[in-house]
Amino acid sequence: MTQATPPADFTMQRSGRDVASLTGRLEEWLAARLPDGAAPKVTIHAGIEANGMSSETVVLDVAWTEDGRQQVGEYVARVAPREEDIPVFPHYALDAQYDVMRLVGELTEVPVPGVRWLEPTGEVIGSPFFLMDRVDGIVPPDVMPYTFGDNWLFDAAPEDRARLQDSTVGVLAELHSIPDAATTFSFLDPGYPGETVLARNLAAVRGWYEWAAGDVGRSPLVDRALAWLESNVPATDDAVLSWGDSRIGNVMYRDFEPVAVLDWEMASLGPRELDVSWIVFAHQVFQTITEMMGLPGMPDYLTEADVRATYERLSGATLGDLSWYHVYNGVIWCIVFMRTGARQVHFGEIERPDDVESLFHCKPLVERILDEVGA
Repeated sequence: MTQATPPADFTMQRSGRDVASLTGRLEEWLAARLPDGAAPKVTIHAGIEANGMSSETVVLDVAWTEDGRQQVGEYVARVAPREEDIPVFPHYALDAQYDVMRLVGELTEVPVPGVRWLEPTGEVIGSPFFLMDRVDGIVPPDVMPYTFGDNWLFDAAPEDRARLQDSTVGVLAELHSIPDAATTFSFLDPGYPGETVLARNLAAVRGWYEWAAGDVGRSPLVDRALAWLESNVPATDDAVLSWGDSRIGNVMYRDFEPVAVLDWEMASLGPRELDVSWIVFAHQVFQTITEMMGLPGMPDYLTEADVRATYERLSGATLGDLSWYHVYNGVIWCIVFMRTGARQVHFGEIERPDDVESLFHCKPLVERILDEVGA
């Protein structure tokens, strides 16, 4: 297949931080957490730039002495972005991400990297961070999107693609099976006004949008979608652990099976339909972009019908209509593009757009869904 040229704003700078300068500070911090005489030495390899647009990730090794023997740990640092780097979210609760990953690892068989040390104050390197174990695996690429072709998932045999899809949906089913999630993960409640956790989540998204619009202006499309969402909130008290960013680009795979489930910064409590919609919607975003580039993409992959059937079979739960959740997740994608667009303007990668919606790679998809629901 001929390789298409990605839109310029598919590749973007995420941070102005000089990661090489962190070595000494990390060594001093780790020395206080390792046994006496450990004398840790940190080697920073790189940041991870292929996927994800919010938190910073830094790959590093730590060597130290313990009980007279040399130890080496391979880690990834998850780092909250600095305010000057135009963060995607108004707040980064690294301690909540750390606790979610720890609890998921303790309560389920979902493969999450082991979490090691948490620094929640920002005093060591200028931002809160935690270290987690590094896992070997491969990820469906975002840049360019895996739907564009010429990558391991696109070129895989149909049965391997199906195994990846079904095993990832299985991750959702297992996460949602954690009993009494509203109590175990009570720290994830949005804390906004609302009679149900879903209403509180929607209020939090409204607040996030109002904050984001301060930099790049309001979007008539998002205003339209939010008005419809607020008038049609499903009457449900369902509150499972929602991964929040449940897409295959946030999973590392080996032999088409998940070996590391990543990116928990959007984790929340809410109906199971939030995650099921997200995995479908995220693929549709990439498929829409691919078709706009004149490429066939993967139209028969991660379809709503297939994902729904697999989820219901594995979970034993019956899902409701996903339309409201597709609109909700579409709004979130628009807000993320607002923030990443503002970041690109900040780093001089693009000019400030006259129309904020020109940043929305998901706009045709959101418009279609809004038309379908009569919004």
